[in-house]
Amino acid sequence: MIIITGITGGIGNYLYNEYFKSGEEIIGTYHLNKPEGNQYENCHPLDITDWLQAESFMKNISGKAKNITLINCAGISYNSFAHKSDVSEWANVINVNLTGTFNLIRAVLPLMREQNFGRIINLSSVVAQTGVLGTSAYAASKAGLSGLIKSVALENAHKSITINNINLGYFKVGMINTIPEEIQDKIKSKIALSEFGDPQNIFNTIQYIRETPYLTGVGIDLNGGML
Repeated sequence: MIIITGITGGIGNYLYNEYFKSGEEIIGTYHLNKPEGNQYENCHPLDITDWLQAESFMKNISGKAKNITLINCAGISYNSFAHKSDVSEWANVINVNLTGTFNLIRAVLPLMREQNFGRIINLSSVVAQTGVLGTSAYAASKAGLSGLIKSVALENAHKSITINNINLGYFKVGMINTIPEEIQDKIKSKIALSEFGDPQNIFNTIQYIRETPYLTGVGIDLNGGML
């Protein structure tokens, strides 16, 4: 079974629909508004920052969840120079992107350990590696995932559970559509392939991770050769 969080986001929605079309058993989560369409019947509202909701969600599906792949796509961003930032907004990004991701990992691990199998894949970002003006909250939240997977990998490798990050560059889906065109051009000038990625590359990388049991505790850079 595949579990995808954040299916209302561009990447989460893309991945959900790709797996739905492939015929795999899939469950999605969303925060507020459920997408329209028959394919979303098996999707559930979930505030990932609420541990009790995360725990209840996993308990409700545990009877039918086997050979689980958890794909953590849910996330938010907040743009502000650090010295001008709203502290509560900054903390909210950490709470969603880092603590919320941990909540789902924490909720699914007992079942994965019981079944002696699991794949956990987090979508991280090149921003955590390179730094971008005004993204201190987002960068910090994604950088935190790097340390998180190291410990979780060590704790669960003997149970055939792997956990990895995909450090995404810029893709033709999701948050890129909120960036002004002139800034998009500057970003492309730093990418060796000189273009934003096709989200199919994200799907392909997830499949590689799922099928590679010797890969755990690492971040895969998927950024088109961004300098």
